[in-house]
Amino acid sequence: MRILGIDPGIAIVGFGIVDKEGSKIIPVQYGSIQTEAHTPEEDRLLHVYEGMVQLIDKYKPDTVAFEKLFFNRNVTTAMTVSQARGVMILAAVQKGLPIGEYTPLQVKQAVVGYGKAEKKQVQEMVRIYLRLKEVPKPDDVADALAVAICHAHSYTLNSMLNEVLRK
Repeated sequence: MRILGIDPGIAIVGFGIVDKEGSKIIPVQYGSIQTEAHTPEEDRLLHVYEGMVQLIDKYKPDTVAFEKLFFNRNVTTAMTVSQARGVMILAAVQKGLPIGEYTPLQVKQAVVGYGKAEKKQVQEMVRIYLRLKEVPKPDDVADALAVAICHAHSYTLNSMLNEVLRK
């Protein structure tokens, strides 16, 4: 199963693509979609949407996992990032892909084993888990890989639960 993990943003969208083969999670590609500051918002949203479509077309994921947004301060930023997240979900749904959504707490729990882990701990566990030489940069990329890892674990658990419930 190929998973596209997304850390939503408007300036930087982190993405991480992993393959789940049995109990192994193998990194395929990771990086970011970036938009220029001081560009009209509608142009930035179009760039994010088109970048998402290109990722889906090129890497052909089986599912897409998004980090749920959590903002406690800047409402303007929250609205813009929500719009970017919306166009990315639209791109995935238009391609017929199932969507997974995880809170930052769920992602930390899945990757580190502790829901209140520090950002650096999550990034280092992503590096170790995927056997990478260094932590992916910018931070949004490591976060996207963490979302993909979380989805891989959750998918396995949900599959096992569904199998037990069918019996």
